[in-house]
Amino acid sequence: MAGGRKSKYESHVKPKLLLIEAWARDGIIDEDISKKLGIAYSTFKLYKEKYSALSAALKRGKEVADVEVENALFKRATGYEFTEKKYVSAEMSDDEYTIQQQIAVNKYKLEHPEATMVELRSVELGVSKYKMVLVEEKTKEVSPDVTAQIFWLKNRRPNKWRDKQEIGHSGSVDVNNPLQGLTTDELRKLIRDG
Repeated sequence: MAGGRKSKYESHVKPKLLLIEAWARDGIIDEDISKKLGIAYSTFKLYKEKYSALSAALKRGKEVADVEVENALFKRATGYEFTEKKYVSAEMSDDEYTIQQQIAVNKYKLEHPEATMVELRSVELGVSKYKMVLVEEKTKEVSPDVTAQIFWLKNRRPNKWRDKQEIGHSGSVDVNNPLQGLTTDELRKLIRDG
């Protein structure tokens, strides 16, 4: 580095290693990550080889994403249960409403210590008089997905489950044809006579 100037790795990449890991986990490809960092893709590839911290961050992120997808595929292939919840809107009692207003005002005061009385009153009046109440909870079952099962098996056991099977054959095939020596006239007579 001439003149003590930092490389783009030091200024653009190193401070964002945690973010890079998150991008990789979210499925963003290396080329797009390099764009987000403001560096050329060719430079990014060089940095991956040169700096183990960058390679490790990318690997950790991608491994998490891969495991999540594998888990989701397995869950889909084997079936699963989930809980469905149904809520309705219900009006709060006066006491509940007053408590919710006070909670909202106190929270706002903590986040905005210089808040005016007008702002606090606005927050207080902004609290809804309604709450969501759970009225029903059901456990539902999702059946196994055959397509996911096929995909899983083709990738986990390709020799057994792939579409095209390689079957070798050596030797000859003998065909026993009892009509082989007959003439055309003899065949016609057999057809006529039944």
